[in-house]
Amino acid sequence: MEITLTFVLVVVICYSVSCGEYNYGSVYCSAKKCTYKKGVLDYSHSTAVGVYNDTLMETGWGILDIISGNGKPADDIDIMYAAGYIEGALTAPRIYQHYLNIKDIFLKDMSTQAITDLKEFLKTQDKWMRKQIESITPKDPLWRHVAMVIAQYDGLVDGYKATAEQDLEVFAFQVLNGAGDLIDLVKALNPASIPNWRAFTPAEARSYVQRTGMCSALIKVLGAYEDIFMSHSSWFEYQATMRIYKHYNFNVKDSASSAKKISFSSYPGFLESLDDFYLMSSNMVMLQTTNNVFNQTLYKLVQPQSLLAWQRVRVANMMASSGKQWADVFSLYNSGTYNNQYMIIDMKKISLGKSIDDNALWIVEQIPSLVKSADTTSILRTGYWPSYNVPFFEEIYNMSGYPGYVAQHGTEFSYQLAPRAKIFRRDEGKVVDLMSMKKIMRYNDYENDPYSEGDSCNAICCRGDLKKDNPRPDGCYDTKVSNLAMAMNFTADIINGPTRGTDLPVFVWSDVYKQSHVGLPEKYDFNFIRTAPKWNV
Repeated sequence: MEITLTFVLVVVICYSVSCGEYNYGSVYCSAKKCTYKKGVLDYSHSTAVGVYNDTLMETGWGILDIISGNGKPADDIDIMYAAGYIEGALTAPRIYQHYLNIKDIFLKDMSTQAITDLKEFLKTQDKWMRKQIESITPKDPLWRHVAMVIAQYDGLVDGYKATAEQDLEVFAFQVLNGAGDLIDLVKALNPASIPNWRAFTPAEARSYVQRTGMCSALIKVLGAYEDIFMSHSSWFEYQATMRIYKHYNFNVKDSASSAKKISFSSYPGFLESLDDFYLMSSNMVMLQTTNNVFNQTLYKLVQPQSLLAWQRVRVANMMASSGKQWADVFSLYNSGTYNNQYMIIDMKKISLGKSIDDNALWIVEQIPSLVKSADTTSILRTGYWPSYNVPFFEEIYNMSGYPGYVAQHGTEFSYQLAPRAKIFRRDEGKVVDLMSMKKIMRYNDYENDPYSEGDSCNAICCRGDLKKDNPRPDGCYDTKVSNLAMAMNFTADIINGPTRGTDLPVFVWSDVYKQSHVGLPEKYDFNFIRTAPKWNV
């Protein structure tokens, strides 16, 4: 029976997309002690089962499915630890490759002292967090869920170490999972690394914002509420294009857990999306884009006695059943790192063709010392919500220092007149179906669009490698799209690689680029693929 089950599941997985190199197995855990059986799919007796279809070279994405098994009764910590363990085991080679590329992004230009300071901060934060976990009471759902997320993290590290050919220290996993947090943490720990934006030339001002404010997102409602589309396009270094789309199904028993199933875009060694793009069994969708912090004094408020953004996102995703609940959970123990705008879409509040009720869209924005949130459904009802790396809330906008930057460098950095604000405002009405939604989220016609002003990054999907001055392999490198029916079934259409926009050349790694890109495709000529969970248990 076990052989038949294995065959059927592998066939299903391979027929969904092109078959690459796939790994699968089962893990049996108790009190964080595990036995891993590679090549066995034993749902009935295991603590967790996983399949990783490594189709990065064929489609641009690997696909990972992990489900908690139906073995002897396991507590929630065992379930989460087992899930992390099997992910670490299945994706170990890719974790090592991805770390080499991420390390090149964050650590290559850091001094020895700066790296030492970073290690000490992360060590102190981890120690504080674990002490909080140890002192939790059964009545504290937040810390119970932090404990679950950290159990999964510990399992990831141990599963990697038990199976990998190359050694990685724990710091490597802190860098991987904290990659988003590092964007602000490095500045907080080493203020001298922050450039003086007041002395920027116009070209430098534009380039800095394009490289440090990351991602585009759009939520689009059709005129008679026939459908709603949600999409996200990541902006970052092309070195980070080692993508894995993950489907988790964890049968944890905690009564405060609202989302036991999540599907999300991610990377090897990450337990979060980073992008972010999440479809959740709470019938909510979460998107995110990153904002700048020009007010450097805010970084003095960053302290290790806090929860990193990636940890708070995972906990909020697990616990919340509404946008307000998500905001309330996420705001606790704010680290002030990875300062983003989060969009929480509650599909339970949407009746196609009938109504979009209050609380269908909550916006949450973070800076050091402050998390601001509100129900913005009234804006969504007018047709769309765009997100393009400028804060929506006036208090966040002002405290972050945007007014000073705009006064110094021009209105193109403002909320109302940023290039993508103008493009979204002009073109959102062209979105009528899934295909046109994909088109706007991959849009780049910088040579002809007057709003782009000849800049390949003044577009919904930036191409930093095509900039006339100082071209670099960075910019918009993926897109994820879903609509209401798809999202309710954890289904998304996804594409990896720099946009081809309007007749733009395919990006190809060449000797011109000295950045590490170990294990990545040489050429990014992929199309959209559809992904959905393989188990519906």
